[in-house]
Amino acid sequence: MKFQEKLLFIQKKNNSLLCVGLDSDRGKIPRHIRARPHPQFEFNKAIIDATAPFVCAYKPNTAFYEAEGSSGIHQLKLTTDYIKEAYPEIPIILDAKRGDIGSTNLGYIKFAFEYLKADAITLHWYVGKEGLKPFLELEEKGLFIYCRSSNAGAHEFQDLIVSGKHLYEIIAEHVSKDWNYNRNCGLIFGATYPDELEVVRRVVGEMPLLIPGIGAQGGDVKKTVKAGVDKNGFNAIINSSRGIIFAGSGEDFAKIGASEAKKLQMRINTYRR
Repeated sequence: MKFQEKLLFIQKKNNSLLCVGLDSDRGKIPRHIRARPHPQFEFNKAIIDATAPFVCAYKPNTAFYEAEGSSGIHQLKLTTDYIKEAYPEIPIILDAKRGDIGSTNLGYIKFAFEYLKADAITLHWYVGKEGLKPFLELEEKGLFIYCRSSNAGAHEFQDLIVSGKHLYEIIAEHVSKDWNYNRNCGLIFGATYPDELEVVRRVVGEMPLLIPGIGAQGGDVKKTVKAGVDKNGFNAIINSSRGIIFAGSGEDFAKIGASEAKKLQMRINTYRR
């Protein structure tokens, strides 16, 4: 099943546009789990089991696992394997922000899709279509290409005017009209810029948009949903990480995370149409 088909299936089944980011910083994991042999995995497993009815995707950020060395990579593998086994209908978006050339990209592909068996990956656009071609040829996988990030400094380059248009608009046009020949592309666009998000949604039509920045980064849920969904109320993947996974710090952290996930799912659905 192609990524976009899998995404639409789970968005309809769970009635959800919510993605939970598994940004499992070991230092923020509840103390009673931290001393266990695989604390990141055990934390993730509890969060996944508690939130699975309310999500359309999980998005582990590789940085938090790479920071722990070989143990962290092993726990990331345990996490993706567990999702594949227990919740195979829920897509895994590997937040790795890759993008290079030639054999380097082939190595990234092998790690993300053969070893971790992710369904999608985040990529940088700077190397252009030719540089990302090994990814673009992957018909079954999802490719989320950075368009406009949610951080406060995004304007430094992403708002530059080139031939009368903002750079992020040009990126959106190139990806949607030229790079998406296998219908496997999406864009990453920060929730903290809803007006610009609305412009890009008009440019890309029904292409999936991965939208970080809700919760801790201050993105407005109503504005984000109104600007980000397609004409049918789908194809927006609205990510929350810290606001869900670290909502609780005690023995009941997973239950509290599930409560926050359900509340956010319901808030998102309020504004979908």
